[in-house]
Amino acid sequence: MVAVLGTGTMGDAMARNIAAAGLGLRAWNRNRAAVEPLAAVGAAVCDTQAEACRGADVVVTALANEKVVADVMDQAHEGLGGHTVWVQTCTVSPDGSRRLAEQATRLNVAYVEAPLLGTKEPAVAGTLTILAASPQQEARQEVRPVLEAVGTRTVWLDEVGRPSSLKLAYNAWVLATVEGIAESLTLADALGVDPRLVIDVLDGSGLNSSYVQSKGPKMIDDDLDTPSFPLEAAAKDAGLITDTARAAGLHLGIAEVVRERLRRAADDGLGRADVAATYRVSRLATS
Repeated sequence: MVAVLGTGTMGDAMARNIAAAGLGLRAWNRNRAAVEPLAAVGAAVCDTQAEACRGADVVVTALANEKVVADVMDQAHEGLGGHTVWVQTCTVSPDGSRRLAEQATRLNVAYVEAPLLGTKEPAVAGTLTILAASPQQEARQEVRPVLEAVGTRTVWLDEVGRPSSLKLAYNAWVLATVEGIAESLTLADALGVDPRLVIDVLDGSGLNSSYVQSKGPKMIDDDLDTPSFPLEAAAKDAGLITDTARAAGLHLGIAEVVRERLRRAADDGLGRADVAATYRVSRLATS
């Protein structure tokens, strides 16, 4: 039996793939309306975190941030058993993941750190990459059917905190790429060149990527209101990247600029749009 706590974009997709794999499913979300559609795929829709976790062999958290994850698991404690394995998929800092591992010890459950590489589309397709670590080696086998249901590749690292470190390094590149695309298109447009030509000349070059070819046209067409990676989540991750870098004695100039750009976009009301909506933020010179 698998319990999924949090059925937003990623949690809903993972829950559906878990059910499709033939694994028993119980699901909870703070907003019940967001979890009720899972009943159609055989999930038991639960009113509380503890109810969802009761009898579950594996508990998957797909929530907004470290604080929410910690609070939800504390509220779930009455439903947790000594055999339970907790799979934590939220993007948090390395120190945050270590704190959650300590919480797992207090709750008497095994802990698997498992941040995800991929957005809505691979989550729906079940083709995510999972970065994983656990202080309990036996937990790897326990969670294998769940990880295989939601992804096509699991990369195991040697200690808790390393998957979150790798996820932040990965997302630093993702967010820099989004900002790079936005600036290139903005520059072309300002100079009187059709921005679509930027996407066209990149296609087939060594600098091309699926991200360029998916995000670029969405920016140009202003097709940004249905998110695959919500801007508010990207802004949270940008903050984690820069804060973690500073704690390591680093100044990441590009990441700092991206963080500020995403903050401005969120302040402009674009938090629920796709991360590519950073393209809408003004780049007019101020002096």
